[in-house]
Amino acid sequence: MAKLYSNAMLLVALLSIAVVAHALNDTVTYDGRSLLINGRRDLFLSGSIHYTRSTPEMWPDLLNKARHGGLNVIQTYVFWNAHEPVKGQYNFEGNYDVVKFIKLIHKYGMYVTLRLGPFIQAEWNHGGLPYWLKEVPDIVFRSDNEPFKFYMKQFVTKVIDMMKAEKLFASQGGPIILAQIENEYNHVQLAYREKGDSYVRWAASMAVATKIGVPWIMCEQLEAPDPVINACNGRHCGDTFEGPNKPYKPRIWTENWTAQYRKFGDPPAERSAEDTALSIVRFFVKEGCLANYYMYHGGTNFGRTSSAYTSTRYYDEAPLDEFGLQREPKWGHLRDVHKAVNLCKKALLFTTPSVTKPDANTEIWVFGKPESSTCAAFLINNHTIIDANVNFRGRNYLLPPRSVSVLPDCKTVVFNTGRIVSQHNSRTFKKSHLAGINKWEVFSEPIPTTKEVPVNQDRPQELYTLLRDTTDYGWYTTKIVVTPEDLSKKGGISPVLRIMSLGHSLLAFVNGEFVANAHGRYKNSVFTLEKKIKLKVGVNHIAMLAATAGLPDNGANMEHRFAGPEVVNILGLNTGTIDLTENGWGHKVGLLGEKLKIFTEEGSKNVKWKKAKGAQPALTWYKARFNAPEGRNPVAIRMKDMGKGMVWVNGFNIGRHWPSFKSVAGLRTNQTEYHIPRSVLKLKDNLLVILEEEPVSPEGIEIVTVHRDRICSLITDNHPPNVRHWNGKMQQFPSGVMRGAVLNCPNHKKIRAVEFASFGNPTGFCGDFQMGSCNVEATKQIVEQRCLGKVKCHVPMDPAVFLKHGDACPGVVKALAIQVQCA
Repeated sequence: MAKLYSNAMLLVALLSIAVVAHALNDTVTYDGRSLLINGRRDLFLSGSIHYTRSTPEMWPDLLNKARHGGLNVIQTYVFWNAHEPVKGQYNFEGNYDVVKFIKLIHKYGMYVTLRLGPFIQAEWNHGGLPYWLKEVPDIVFRSDNEPFKFYMKQFVTKVIDMMKAEKLFASQGGPIILAQIENEYNHVQLAYREKGDSYVRWAASMAVATKIGVPWIMCEQLEAPDPVINACNGRHCGDTFEGPNKPYKPRIWTENWTAQYRKFGDPPAERSAEDTALSIVRFFVKEGCLANYYMYHGGTNFGRTSSAYTSTRYYDEAPLDEFGLQREPKWGHLRDVHKAVNLCKKALLFTTPSVTKPDANTEIWVFGKPESSTCAAFLINNHTIIDANVNFRGRNYLLPPRSVSVLPDCKTVVFNTGRIVSQHNSRTFKKSHLAGINKWEVFSEPIPTTKEVPVNQDRPQELYTLLRDTTDYGWYTTKIVVTPEDLSKKGGISPVLRIMSLGHSLLAFVNGEFVANAHGRYKNSVFTLEKKIKLKVGVNHIAMLAATAGLPDNGANMEHRFAGPEVVNILGLNTGTIDLTENGWGHKVGLLGEKLKIFTEEGSKNVKWKKAKGAQPALTWYKARFNAPEGRNPVAIRMKDMGKGMVWVNGFNIGRHWPSFKSVAGLRTNQTEYHIPRSVLKLKDNLLVILEEEPVSPEGIEIVTVHRDRICSLITDNHPPNVRHWNGKMQQFPSGVMRGAVLNCPNHKKIRAVEFASFGNPTGFCGDFQMGSCNVEATKQIVEQRCLGKVKCHVPMDPAVFLKHGDACPGVVKALAIQVQCA
């Protein structure tokens, strides 16, 4: 298969990195202040990037952006069910090649935190535990249970031995400086009573006994057994973390949530760049030594890898969005806070702070002494609405609400968490002119009866047990004989099919005709499908297609979860309600199209496709061809008018689509575009196959390219100059450096148009700026002269530039708002 990822771009990215390979084996230890690499203290700025949620072709770009964003550590889970889907059969290939991923991180000069789990949660199918584990006799997950401990130790040993063989631990000269055993066990420990307490001790002992030469951690584990370090998860661990359970352990933050993962039907859940930056500064001020963003890049839950009801797009609001593009201002603002914190590193790590509180809402933290060259200060305003004026060492400082100002010399503000000086951007999806989807063809999945799927049990089988995580889909068939006396003689009265299900979704058919579909929700999987049906005199066939949307990923007793149809009734007959629950049911795992692999080139020849004409019946397979889109931007398929199912491109399952999912409020799901990695595309004639459960038409489907080419800046008189201009050796901003707007097009594109420019008091945000009551008319012309045709430009907040003819609105705090388009 021809790969469209630019080899030239990959080579440039690899050559551009500053290789910091560890020539000698590193000794990683810790004390009560920090981790120590060869006895040296450091601050560790980390980001979670999961190799399974991207492709190997994407890894260099993601890691390069992480490094340029100021990170020196990458954190990843190890995904047990991805690597051992069948007991004793391992898969470490493709985007599951964890060794290749870690080696690449090493080449980029960054460290690694390896979270082995092997239970990981992570909104990943079954929390990372392979389904076959559930079938082990007498097993109890995550407890002092011999069967579970046997297989857990076996997998952990397998991974540890792989890492050792490749010399990937820091003690061997590799990048791994921390390893994690278990994951947030404190949340379920009480459910297992003494078996939970002894399990924690066993897990820690088992991990330490592997002698990997680097420390072990447990996140969200209040009493992590020595020498394992307990770490914090949350949004504000600088304020909420009570600290390590022993004074000789450092403060580590394993998950600083950059947004909120979404279940199907969830509304957007943005977390501001300002709040994220604030949390980072406060954590390091409170003697933190390692802070990790979860996620730095969320990526895509390809195929069937997401947990129950979790959307295919994962942590899209992270600094790098699902497609690997920089989400601004979050990416840039965090890059700047990393720079600011590192400027204070010596003071933070080697001096003792003093704290004063001028009033109830403000704090002044000072590290170092006035007569010392090592002195850093942090001015904090905790009020959520009102600005604060703080006098510090004879100078007045204005602090925005809920913010921290960073002074690496105890004099100069180089960064404020509430003042964004980095650029903003907005994402657009553009229909590809080259892709050209056409000639839709269809294949209707056959609806079985008890003839094709004979009765083999009295009642419907539990769904998880039936499917064994080999597919999302399971058929249930039964039949009922109806006499003339059963049917109402009154017009307008029809029998009703009622099905109560434990989740996740269901389609019902009567005599081969689609009746209705229904689904549960994450916090309430139980639902009822109820619909009028047509019955005929004689034998009537009823078929149900029950489906999962991922397995559960959290909580105690995961081995005892259930799903699928539970009670089936027919109401409205003259003879009363008929309970079909124990009527005798046939069962079939999976769909015919899955079995024949009609989503592949060879498999697609196994069925007869017909030309599509308008909306098709429920449970239809669609097939079409398209060419690779123009350019190098990421690619997606827009599915806004579709219902629910899966999408394959050249045999690669890009994940579940569910645009028709309705929330409790009746709103449709927010995800309509689904990522197609460029690495799976050929230049021409790409095979697109869609399994669609609902009766819809594919005519509205589009192949689109993903862009962040609209970039903006909003700077005021109160913003500091960009911290990147600060000269650490000179302890000052170079003369001539001014605050201002810096606009930088992605991927070497150039600024082709200035869409908005105002110097005065504009309002709004990137993509929706509005003129205020005060504006310098020449602003747009000034910006065009400085920026048009350039990859990067700087527009200073200089009165000499904008106020040559006087100030029309004196006394107004001036702002400069710019919006440009790159191409």
